[in-house]
Amino acid sequence: MSTPAAAIDTRYTLEDKYTRSEGRIFLSGVQALVRLPLMQQMRDRAAQLNTAGFISGYRGSPLGGFDLELWRAKKHLAASAIEFVPGLNEDLGATMVWGTQQTNLFPGAKYDGVFAMWYGKGPGVDRSGDVFKHGNAAGTSKFGGVLALAADDHACRSSTLPHGSELEFVSAMMPVLNPAGVQDILDMGLLGWAMSRYTGRWVGFKTIAETVDVSQRTAFWESVGYAGETVCDSVEIGGEEYRRETIPIWVEVYA
Repeated sequence: MSTPAAAIDTRYTLEDKYTRSEGRIFLSGVQALVRLPLMQQMRDRAAQLNTAGFISGYRGSPLGGFDLELWRAKKHLAASAIEFVPGLNEDLGATMVWGTQQTNLFPGAKYDGVFAMWYGKGPGVDRSGDVFKHGNAAGTSKFGGVLALAADDHACRSSTLPHGSELEFVSAMMPVLNPAGVQDILDMGLLGWAMSRYTGRWVGFKTIAETVDVSQRTAFWESVGYAGETVCDSVEIGGEEYRRETIPIWVEVYA
């Protein structure tokens, strides 16, 4: 049956997947990961927070073309004060992400905080374990937060070995989120940053081909990230701050 003409959005363009602030958009899972920091910036600006974003990872260990989509969206990222700086390898990219959480340690910072995103395939998670453990032990800044995206290949379709990253994150005492689809990527991604800010934890974010290589229409007025609404009204964001010095045994207490 044909769709009524009145239901067709004739003003919709391909750029709307990154620019619309309400309504419905059509995008892939990878494009949702690009939109995710843009939505976080929408939330922060609605809350009158002066934040910036930072994304890094290793282009030789890609997450389904994520880096290519970031380059294509660079004008939208720049307008939202979000920097994409690929790392020489996965762990150096993660080390840069670690540094973004230290803005509260020094005077003269330009921003209230920097929300950050790391990406890499399962082997990249393996080799970045030291950074994850120490960065997670040090914590996150009050208006920053870290999402670590793991591109897992259970069937070993484009990897030398099959891999799943959940236990790697657990060994670093990082909570893990596992979105089931495109809408979940947006909703759970924003919840992940909110969780990271409140708890001081880096948050693992699992992705697989079945969730990032699909496209669907997404309604984000129903999303937790719409128009700066709080994720949880009973929780004051910023429960833990980045710690310059960490007593090792405290790590388990914070976890």
